[in-house]
Amino acid sequence: MDYSKITDCLYIGRPPLPEDYPLLHDLGVRLVINMRAMHGPQFDPQNPPIPALWLRTFDSPLMPTPLRALQHGVMAALHTIAEGGSVYAHCAHGKHRGPAILIAQGHPPANAMELIKNQRDSADPYIWYIRRWIERFAATWDEPAALPASCD
Repeated sequence: MDYSKITDCLYIGRPPLPEDYPLLHDLGVRLVINMRAMHGPQFDPQNPPIPALWLRTFDSPLMPTPLRALQHGVMAALHTIAEGGSVYAHCAHGKHRGPAILIAQGHPPANAMELIKNQRDSADPYIWYIRRWIERFAATWDEPAALPASCD
């Protein structure tokens, strides 16, 4: 399985296959966030299965990631973390996910991008259109800090 541990409660990577779910369970993952437009979540054969949130988004300069989708995913992630679980966020190649969750936990955008890049060599949060949505999310995030700020 191609994944990276970003913090104690956030993992990012490629889409998990059914045979990857035992590892996700062992890692304490309690929510999988799928941010792929065309391919829904793979079936988790474990009982009980890990819940999956499918946010149909694209990584494209012509079609920016909607802020509403980011906010929805971040709130679900924060609630999972507040309940003691970890989150696995993925797109097609495991390169552009996770910064919004870190920002919502109190990381400045530059720190969130650096942390992801340092923990996942293949990540590319600095590509101009990804960086733009990260900064836009940070500028609009105004949720109260009622949930845990970090789980590093």
